Amino acid sequence: MRDYTQQLQDKKDRLKTLFAGLDVPEWEVYESPDKHYRMRAEFRIWHEGGEMFYAMFEKGQKASSASMIRCDRFEAASEVVNRLMPELIAAAAQSPELKKRWYAVEFLSTLSGEMLVTMIYHKKLGDGWQQAAQELQERLDIAVIGRSRGQKIVLKQDYVTETLRVGDRDFHYRQIEGSFTQPNAAVCRKMLEWACRAAEGLGGDLLELYCGNGNFTLPLSRYFRQVLATEISKTSVGAAQWNIEANGIGNIKIARLSAEEFTEAYTGKREFTRLKEGGIALTDYAFSTIFVDPPRAGIDEQTLKLVSQLDNIIYISCNPETLRANLDTLAETHTVERAALFDQFPFTHHIESGVLLKKKILGKSKR
Repeated sequence: MRDYTQQLQDKKDRLKTLFAGLDVPEWEVYESPDKHYRMRAEFRIWHEGGEMFYAMFEKGQKASSASMIRCDRFEAASEVVNRLMPELIAAAAQSPELKKRWYAVEFLSTLSGEMLVTMIYHKKLGDGWQQAAQELQERLDIAVIGRSRGQKIVLKQDYVTETLRVGDRDFHYRQIEGSFTQPNAAVCRKMLEWACRAAEGLGGDLLELYCGNGNFTLPLSRYFRQVLATEISKTSVGAAQWNIEANGIGNIKIARLSAEEFTEAYTGKREFTRLKEGGIALTDYAFSTIFVDPPRAGIDEQTLKLVSQLDNIIYISCNPETLRANLDTLAETHTVERAALFDQFPFTHHIESGVLLKKKILGKSKR
């Protein structure tokens, strides 16, 4: 494995090269643990010569014995995943119902050790499988989901609850199987703390696009009068609503809209029943700040025009190339006040980054 410090320096150098020519302050760098940092892990289950074991395959190669990498342990995964891996495979091997045509497995863990295991099959799951899986669940003290084509069997629950401490407060998050969550909990905490420091003193109302399950929404709400957050995924909206209630936060409303739809609503091009049903009137808000954490494609052109209208922009990005492209536009109206590299994905080419921008006034940034 490559040296962790060197791979992190390589990412920092890459950002400096990519953003050359743009007025960006020194990049703040937030490290990851060099092992046991992923709270999620996925493996194929390989059956060979009567033996069954976890496997991963070389990127870009077909799943075959020639491209297979056996994984009895996976150091990138959390310690609780690594502890469970041998116990799960050994227990399943003793049960014909669990073993037969078991194709893949997904682990979702938390810092507190809570564990959700999704077992994926190439067969229809019947009563025999459910009974065996129920015994497995109780024996290993985990939650089990069974999946096959057209089937999803939830024996206990389809989520885990993560707790992240940000500043002086714990925030509790329901993370649902199959929905997006930040995989590196330790770095996620650092990202939340950085975003909160960026929000200090801004005040007013906050607009958030692409809010997911409310990962950033909850701690950021402490710095604003009221928050309107948008998300298109029904599953993520449901999790966000639960998270808001569970954390006792009263100044957040969630609108189930895409960024493009919200832009149309905000500019008066369309009316959305979903806003009315949620008791949301856009005229009740005076947004001073926008928080965005878009997909890899970045922010679309129309939404970017909306983003550029607000005084303060906190932008978290999982793709530095699209961030650079968006900043080429935003730099016409805003200055970059802070920039950060978060090593969410160690030993990969992926880079998570964040910037704080403030609107220019007569050629100077707004203070």
